[in-house]
Formats: sequence, C-alpha cells, structure tokens
Amino acid sequence: MKKQYDVVIIGAGVAGLYAALQYSDDISVLVVSKREFQLSNSSLAQGGVAAVLDKDHDNFKLHIADTLIAGKFKNNLSAVEKLVAQGPDDVLKLKEIGVEFDKEASGELSKTLEAGHSRHRIVHHKDSTGKAIVDKLIEAVMKKQNVDMMKNTLVYEIDKVENGFYLGLLQNNEIIQVGSRFVLLATGGIGRVYKYTTNSAIATGDGIALAHMLGAEIKHLSRIQFHPTAFAADSERERFLISEAVRGEGAIYVNCNGERFAFDYDPRGELAPRDVVSNAVIRESIKTHSEKFYLDITHKDAEFIKERFPMIYSRCLEEGVDMTKDKIPVFPCQHYLMGGINVDINAHTNVEGLYAAGECSHTGVHGANRLASNSLLEALVYSRTAAENMMYKINKYGRKPIGNAPKLVAVDGNKLPKGIRTEIREIMQDTYFVIPKPEKYQESFRRVDEIVNMLITGNYEITSDYVEARSIAICAGIILDELREGINL
Repeated sequence: MKKQYDVVIIGAGVAGLYAALQYSDDISVLVVSKREFQLSNSSLAQGGVAAVLDKDHDNFKLHIADTLIAGKFKNNLSAVEKLVAQGPDDVLKLKEIGVEFDKEASGELSKTLEAGHSRHRIVHHKDSTGKAIVDKLIEAVMKKQNVDMMKNTLVYEIDKVENGFYLGLLQNNEIIQVGSRFVLLATGGIGRVYKYTTNSAIATGDGIALAHMLGAEIKHLSRIQFHPTAFAADSERERFLISEAVRGEGAIYVNCNGERFAFDYDPRGELAPRDVVSNAVIRESIKTHSEKFYLDITHKDAEFIKERFPMIYSRCLEEGVDMTKDKIPVFPCQHYLMGGINVDINAHTNVEGLYAAGECSHTGVHGANRLASNSLLEALVYSRTAAENMMYKINKYGRKPIGNAPKLVAVDGNKLPKGIRTEIREIMQDTYFVIPKPEKYQESFRRVDEIVNMLITGNYEITSDYVEARSIAICAGIILDELREGINL
C-alpha cells in the first residue's frame, strides 16, 4: 500500500467500485471499505436497474416524466436528463463485465414493472440484482493493477490541504495516514439514524458527516424515503425488504381485516410511488388502530413466485412465512436518502477535489421521492462521471504536489457513554417518520445538537463506535435543523 494516491474512494458499493474501474492504468487508486467488500446497501438492492433499453416500447421522455412525477417535480431536470440518456450504456457495460441479468426465451433482457414506472424497463437478476452487480464489480476491480483495496478500514478524519487531502484511517487499531489529490465519497445512506431500516449496519452517514466537517454543502437531508413494504419483524433493527417488484408482479396490500385499501388513498393503488403508499399505510393504521398489514401474492403460481423471487421466498421461509401460501407481514420503515452531499453535474462538491456519488450524494435526480430502481442507475452514471472529471483534471493540469501532512488526531481518550445512538434513533423515529410531527422539531433538534457538541468537544477515544455515533448525530442534527427551519422538502 502506498502513502499517497491520485484518488481515494471511500465506499465499496456500486458507486465506489464502478468508479474504480474507470481510471486509466497510470492513475493510482485506493478503495476503502469500512467492512468486508460484499457488505453494502448496494448488495441489498433487490428490484433492479431502470433504463430505457427497448426504444420500440419505451423512450427517454417517458422515463424522465416518471422520475419527475415520483419526485414531485422537485428534481434537477438536467441531472435527470443525464441519468436517463447515459444510463443505458452503463447498464450494458455491466453486462459486458459479466453481470447476468435475467433473459427472456428470445435472449432479450427481461424487464419488469415497478411502482411509478409507465413501462416495463427494470432489468434484474432474480430478486438480488444488487448482489449480482457488486460481486462482478469486486472481481473486476481486483484485477486492476492500479487499484489497491482495503477492507475493515474506517476513515475517521479528512483534512484539506493544498492540492489535495490527507485521510486518517483506522485498521485493526492501527492508525494509517494517506494523502490523495482527489477523494470520492461513496459511503451510502443514513439508515442507522432510524430505529428500523432496510439498510445494512454500515449505513451510518459517515461520508456525509465527513463532508460536512470539511465545509461541503449538505442539501435536502430531510428528504428521506420510507419504503412501504419492509418485512415486519418483531424486534430486528435491520428489516429485509419485500421488493417493489413483488407488487409489480401482482401482490396486493391488505390491512388487518384482509381488506385491500391502497385505492382508497390514490387511484394508482399499490403501484403508486413509495411515499404515497407509505402514507396510505400509516393513515390506514390510524383508521384501523392496528399496525398489522400484509402483502398477498398467493393468487400467483407458486413456481413462478419461487423462480422470480428466490431470495425473498427463502428469507420469508426463515421467518416462518411461505409467500406462496401465506400473506407477508409488512410495514413501512426507513429505506433511502434523496438528499446528501450536494454535487454539480460532474459529481463535484463545493470543496475542490472532493466528489460524491451514490446515495450519500445529492445530484437532484430524485427530487422529493426516488422512483424505484433509479438508485443503482444514479450510482453508475455519476460515479463514472466523477472518475472522468478527475482524469480530465489530471490530464489537463498534471499532478500538483499536495501540501504537508497535518498531525493526526490522537485516537486515545475518554470512553464513549453508552446509549447515544439508541437515543438518537428513538428521537428520529418519534419525530420524523412518514407523517412528521412538527411540534417536536425544535426540542428534538435541541437535544441532538447537544449530543453533537458533546461528541465533538468531549475528547473521546477514536473507535468505530465513536465515529459512527458522531456521524449519526451530525446527520440527525442536519435533518432536524432543516425541518425546524422550514426548508422546503
């Protein structure tokens, strides 16, 4: 491993890995993964990737319109146009890399329908598309001679210096300092800010917190998507997702009385955008005085269900539910972040040399609500764009020497008090979940801001627990500050 790189990528999901593949062989790259490479929100993505690949039955204008409608027309139109126009080529590149998307008997890529889409345009690998993509990307990146990879490594600080950055890394209790001309943040979402989430354990908003501390603009962090169909486990913090595609294939949503209700709230029924369906569930919950809700796809052929949704079928069986015979218990929970580190059309932040891509970034593509299966597409298009922009700058301006390394922050210190993350999650779950409670914004912000100040000034030992607690607190504080200030969602 080198002490200095042209590029450091923080995060090993689709955005980080796909970016790493774009650099020419003369550019040195380091990919840092907080845990093992296979653990990311990208790997959990089930539904697929939305792209216009059949121009006989679909077109860019329709995909753009669907994205704008789902996003309540608060999207950045230029960013959406770039996503839709360039996305298909990136999807086909995945196919070249070896991702085995499902095919029809004719050999054409199979395309499914998901909520909010007006055409069948989502390509997929069964119901585990994200894992299929990530696994192939890892294989491809590991073959790149110019790319080093570090797993189980935590980035706990980033310092800006002349012409670049220095990063403090924590690996097996060892401190490592690395210099870099450019940094790409591809750290995923903020699911662990909430009590219940579909996100993996690593989704603590680290990249957003690091960017914030560097002075990068964070925009619309309160644009949080609550997915309407997470498996309703009794106690699990991480709830596995029942993909949008299950409803796309005909599942109906029923209440505690077995009654179909979604059409009572929106003419699109179960296939309305996610925020609309989640809102309907909460309103129906208040009406029925119950949180017992179910997805029912038992009217479909059992073999079709097992073939189309093998992973979901298997996970449900582990919970004692046979989705070919039983209704699946579901309820909304935190799923995705539409806001994040604000970037321009080149995925560049307002901090020179700092880029962001994937869920941690705010491109403006999703507006106020993400259209299903646009997330992996955004990760592909904008991580590639970030890499291309960095290479352009290196080729145009050369490799300017970066400034002197700052002294690393001492990692020893006070022990972190227990219960900080639990308290923040309780606050967020109570204050801002599907149907917000504005009357609680001010007091919730006051308490979280108090926690942030304590963590930053308390001289605590630098551990993964401390860094993640700091990240969660900073992200929760920004969300609540936006809400109390009345920033337009």
